[in-house]
Amino acid sequence: MSAAWVAVGVRARAMSCRRVGRSGARGLAAGPTLSDALATLARTPYGHDVRLGQTLAQAQRAVVDTAVWNLRVLAGWAPRAGVTTLRVLLAGLEISNVEAQLQRFAGGQSPPPPYRLGALATAWPRLAATTSIDELRAVLATSWWGDPGGTTASEIGLAMRTSLADRTMAAVPAAGNWAAGATALLVAQALAQGRRELPAASAVAASRVVGPAALSATTLPELTAVLPAGARWALAEVRDAEDLWQAEAGWWARVERDGLDLGRRAPAGPQALVSVVALLAVDAWRVRAALEMAARGGSPAEVFDAVA
Repeated sequence: MSAAWVAVGVRARAMSCRRVGRSGARGLAAGPTLSDALATLARTPYGHDVRLGQTLAQAQRAVVDTAVWNLRVLAGWAPRAGVTTLRVLLAGLEISNVEAQLQRFAGGQSPPPPYRLGALATAWPRLAATTSIDELRAVLATSWWGDPGGTTASEIGLAMRTSLADRTMAAVPAAGNWAAGATALLVAQALAQGRRELPAASAVAASRVVGPAALSATTLPELTAVLPAGARWALAEVRDAEDLWQAEAGWWARVERDGLDLGRRAPAGPQALVSVVALLAVDAWRVRAALEMAARGGSPAEVFDAVA
């Protein structure tokens, strides 16, 4: 293994310590106010972007901004293959940027500013310059995202998510089961909402990830039964639509377990990058949930544990 990958592994391990962890997040969730939680959080590594006086939405955004900043710093040490891995793993934030762009086009509520991805962006610099949905679709079609096959926000979002899952399984095998599980959840959510068929572009990508039989399922138990093993785990405890929120929490729990295991088994090399992205992403997700609970007056530890 090259010296560059060894150096990345050392820095990835150090970066993975920039978390508050479950116990820290549980303390934030206890409240009693958002201001109290922010005062505590500002003294942690999240103080890079979290500030006193922020609204809940601003603080939750700042939590993710800090994680992105850490990973952009790490990318500066990574060889080219490592930057490619990080670019794929952070591409979900580019989807968030596109969805905010679509809100701007629709003239609704003022969306948040885009995440600053720097060299970890794929097509975002070109997408950011678009001024209409048709123009945005045209740029997507000439990027590695591909043509979303439609012009509604729903069609574009679904197409980007399924395309990313397909790409992740090919480009970052260590994250393949996470991508497959996330796609299984996406198909399950669509089914629970009464949507029997995904848009064509999304269906093509999703079928490569979870198999064509999954897209023909008409009930959640049927869907679970036909999923490949790499995706079935995400719906293992799902019996009806009410179970899906717990399945999403279970998805994050699996990502954390796998991320910790990867960090132990592969302290250097590409898998070290996958590990640190997983751990920082889970921590940011958990802290965001804790802030919401604090903003509502705080929650007992057992309530937080059930949610995050």
